[in-house]
Amino acid sequence: MDEQVAPALALCGRLFYHAGSMNTAIDWEAVLQGFNRLRILVIGDVMLDQYLMGKVSRISPEAPVPVVDVQSEKFFPGGASNVARNLRTLTAQVAILGVVGGDASGRRLTQVLRQRGIQTKGLFRDPARPTTLKTRIIAQHQQMVRFDKESRQPLPVSLKKRAVAFARKMIPQMDAVVFEDYGKGVLDQEMLDICVKTARKAGVLTLADPNVHHWLDYRGLTGVTPNRMEAFWMAKEPQKEPEEPLRDQALLGVGRKLLRETKIENVLITLGEQGMCLFCEGETPHHIPTAAREVFDVSGAGDTAISTFALGLCAGLEPQDAAGLSNLASGIVVGKAGTATVTPRELLASIVDSRFGKSGES
Repeated sequence: MDEQVAPALALCGRLFYHAGSMNTAIDWEAVLQGFNRLRILVIGDVMLDQYLMGKVSRISPEAPVPVVDVQSEKFFPGGASNVARNLRTLTAQVAILGVVGGDASGRRLTQVLRQRGIQTKGLFRDPARPTTLKTRIIAQHQQMVRFDKESRQPLPVSLKKRAVAFARKMIPQMDAVVFEDYGKGVLDQEMLDICVKTARKAGVLTLADPNVHHWLDYRGLTGVTPNRMEAFWMAKEPQKEPEEPLRDQALLGVGRKLLRETKIENVLITLGEQGMCLFCEGETPHHIPTAAREVFDVSGAGDTAISTFALGLCAGLEPQDAAGLSNLASGIVVGKAGTATVTPRELLASIVDSRFGKSGES
């Protein structure tokens, strides 16, 4: 943990956290310090995000399109690797299982993850496929266009066997497994079932962020964090216009249906500007208003949400408290440009904010 965070936490003592009907005294110093002892494995489709930043000063004489004068270039982990990146800012022990190509992007992504302290022994190389690369052209702080280079083909049988063997070996050593499926070929139903069965046997938590373009049965997981559209898709219900969350009968029906039919323990539906709504078996639906003050970029907010929710549950927080912390973290990252992460110091500042908490006596 940041050496400047612990003293600040100590000064705050015990914080009295409020979120909707929740009213629980929590020692946030112990919670955030406890995160650093957790071990998380991320399984899914890794990507490399490339940002080309510049300015536009003229229109091309070849076609009626702007000419971007590129002035800088940045690379960030994307997809499942961005979830690992989010986790790594809050805990020291993060491993990833995914596939890269035998190309420069694969080498760069592996290097970037290693530099961030993420274990990459589970990054397997497939020379026959490209590393998923998403290139964004940014001019005057506006995204002009995005180019995707990727493969959606299933993994070769030999490579899948190696990936499954690695998962079976690693999962019992973890506190949680986070599945991040983007439909690029790493996760299929067989692999998911094997990993979930292994985790359940070892007492390891399992969480997933579903993908509407690739159906997987997440039955029996510890938690899922779909957005509204994904939740309706999972429940096979038609989309309806959103209302106030706790009066939105369509949303409430979908949350209850997912609990009933999938046996997932915690369904945390992210609702953008409306915050989040948590559904747990035997509990009243719990709405958490958005924590965002200013929305600059929503890219990667879902990655932050599932990362913080997973850590909160692993640390022993009640689902409502883990969801509240996840909401705070998401509110921070949408105020940053690009796929961003949240630090313990930033989380602390958000917790002590008068809208969410106040100092209290222990």
